[in-house]
This record gives sequence, C-alpha cells and structure tokens, in this order.
Amino acid sequence: MTDLGSNKMPAAVIMGENYDKLLEQCETQELEAPGGIATPQVYAQLLVLYLLHNDMNNARYLWKRIPQAIKSANPELTALWAVGQRIWQRDFPGIYSAIAAHQWSENILPVMEALRETTRRRAYGLVAQAYTSIMAEDFAAFVGYSVEEAVKGVVSQGWQADPATRMVMPQKPDPPPVSLVPNEQQLARLTDYVAFLEN
Repeated sequence: MTDLGSNKMPAAVIMGENYDKLLEQCETQELEAPGGIATPQVYAQLLVLYLLHNDMNNARYLWKRIPQAIKSANPELTALWAVGQRIWQRDFPGIYSAIAAHQWSENILPVMEALRETTRRRAYGLVAQAYTSIMAEDFAAFVGYSVEEAVKGVVSQGWQADPATRMVMPQKPDPPPVSLVPNEQQLARLTDYVAFLEN
C-alpha cells in the first residue's frame, strides 16, 4: 500500500493519473485512522480528489467531519475548501481565481492542475450546449483564459469568432445516438425502478 501520509504523491499515481485508486486509498486511510482522525495530508488529498471528481456531496461531508483544530492549523485545507465553495456555486471564474490564489504543496499541485483542466473542459462543454453566441470576454472568464487564448483555442476546434462584434459562436456537439428500441439493460433498469416504486 502506498504511504499517503508522506508529503509526496507517488510518482506512479502522477504519471498514470490514477486518481480513482488514490481516492480509494485515502478513504481507507481515513477509515482506519487511529482515533478516527486522519492526518492533514490525507484530508487534503481526499478533499482535492473529491473536488476533481466533482463529488461535492462527499467533499462537503468531509469538510464537516475534519476537526476544527486541523482546519485551523492547515491553511491549505482552507484554500482547498475555498475552491470547493466556488465549484458548489458554479462560479467558474472564481474556481480559477481560488486555484491561482494559493501556493499548493507538492502532493496537491498535480491534482489541482488536473482540476483546473477538468473544470475548463466542463466549461467548454456547457458553453457549447447552452449558447449560440457568447461575448468573448464572458467566454474567456468562463474557461479561465485570456480573451486571445480562449478565442484562438476554440477557433482551432471549429468554433466561429467575430472580431467586429467580439462574439464567439460555439460549434454544437453531436447529439448522442438515440436508441429507439430499448435494450436489455434499459429494460432491467426500468423493471428495477417500477419494482422500487411498488414497494
């Protein structure tokens, strides 16, 4: 088992970005902690991994069960929770600001960088689904780039940009294929749901 209480995240985890396995290990370490209180490093890694997975329910419950003394003595935990609050509020510009506002420790930094990129990808997807056009400045704030970087990035992906109006027109994502005939998995799920409702 990897020692997660140390200050360094295992190299294999960073290289493989095997965050699911690391999350499972952190949860186990928290459950098996002497006296039910884990180390600040385990709490920090667990919190940042919940944020990375956009698992805000578990992040909130973790924050509530971390002893106040540990929160007070570890500013990085407070900074992580500030990022979590922005995610909860869906404040995309605030997420990027909160990530940039703290000097992250060596074991948290790679996950925070992955969180920034995951948030950015989520923002691109939301804009593509929700907007036919958006002001370049608003779009740049939403994805955490400068206006020039944001526009250059989306134009290379087939989006339209009008320099005169400073508008960006997203390319709509292809809709998922629609299955008109229910497959066995859908039928089983429907059966389970109806059985649940009847009980």
